[in-house]
Amino acid sequence: MKKVSHKAPKVKAIHKDDKTPDTPIEEELDTMDTRIALIQALIPLGLDAVAEELQREVTRLSGDRYSRKDTQNPNRRWGSQQGSVYLADQKVPISVPRVRNVERDEEVTLSTYHHLQVPRRMDEGLLLRMIKGIATRSYQACAEAIPKAFGLSSSTVSRRFIKASAQKLKQFRERSLAQYDIVALFIDGKTFADQEMIIALGVTIEGEKIPIGFVQAATENERVCRQFIGSLIERDLSYDKGLLCIIDGSKGLYAALTKALDGYVVIQRCQWHKRENVMSYLPKNKQDEIKKLLQHAYDLPTYKEAKTALLSLKAELALINEDALNSLEEGLEETLSLHRLGLMPDLKQSFRTTNCIESLNSMVAQLTRNVKRWTNSNQRRRWLATALLDIEPRLRRVKGYKSLPRLRRALMKNLKLDTDWQDAIAAD
Repeated sequence: MKKVSHKAPKVKAIHKDDKTPDTPIEEELDTMDTRIALIQALIPLGLDAVAEELQREVTRLSGDRYSRKDTQNPNRRWGSQQGSVYLADQKVPISVPRVRNVERDEEVTLSTYHHLQVPRRMDEGLLLRMIKGIATRSYQACAEAIPKAFGLSSSTVSRRFIKASAQKLKQFRERSLAQYDIVALFIDGKTFADQEMIIALGVTIEGEKIPIGFVQAATENERVCRQFIGSLIERDLSYDKGLLCIIDGSKGLYAALTKALDGYVVIQRCQWHKRENVMSYLPKNKQDEIKKLLQHAYDLPTYKEAKTALLSLKAELALINEDALNSLEEGLEETLSLHRLGLMPDLKQSFRTTNCIESLNSMVAQLTRNVKRWTNSNQRRRWLATALLDIEPRLRRVKGYKSLPRLRRALMKNLKLDTDWQDAIAAD
């Protein structure tokens, strides 16, 4: 057998003492997973380590080579045959030693070989590499260089990615939402080619951000959005304690939320979108002045102060452009929901704009940027589900999360969902 290079001691360090003949088979099997997982990471020493591990098991089963045959042991060395094992993402051909039980006249399975034939976490690893930016055609060149490796054509990579991402899509769409105590909901669209994917991002009472669903649609129309919200409820989205829903001002989304969650939702329209909509009607020489006045009004801590400041702008906007005035008045109350709930100073960084979900959409765009051609609905859905599940563990808690229990009490009071809300407020 070929000797391992000068780095071989690192390989041997993962084995137990080779000179211990009395190691029980059960103990060998208990440590096998650990040894094999390490061996699969040793490239290019992996091939030598695999051969050594196989010979080690052959010795355990049939005794040392050229030693006197043990009459109590019916196992005999029986030459070798061609086979293959997985190292990292690659399937590699090797020569596999054989052991035969001469009493029963049958082949003895080498458990090491059996374990190494399973591509452990292979699809998951390939999936991560694909969504992190390695294109299908260039993946083979980026894989670890193992001589004689095969099975990494672009079509093979594509099939494996489709299989792994389909599992992610199934996991994302079928997981129950009952495990999440959602207090706020962001909903916004993300474009994939000519199709819109409407994404829902939940915020739990502890401040954790959880992507909870998406739907493919041409636009954010009421019917599609209402059915989408209904599908979230079917997956046990809890809304009986009230939800604060932050949207960009879409009329379809607003109508869908107020109808699907009638009596259980408070809408917060994005103040940034409102400001930019008003600015789009104004001449350039007036935009900076009006923008500062709008921003100052929205920064005021109380509902009364903010509403008074916004109304004071109406006369000036009427002189400049009445369409800008109409834009300000449309949905104005919904831009002040946080003020009306009394939580503007505590939650303004997270809940007065749609920045949270727009940041999520930006992260999705980073992971899908190498896809140059969106061919069908299934492809869009698989990529999006895979990206969202990859991003989810890295999402930070919302700023001001310690005030979310107060938000819940304020929602219940505002929506009259709990007759004992006065006691809850008094106990705060």
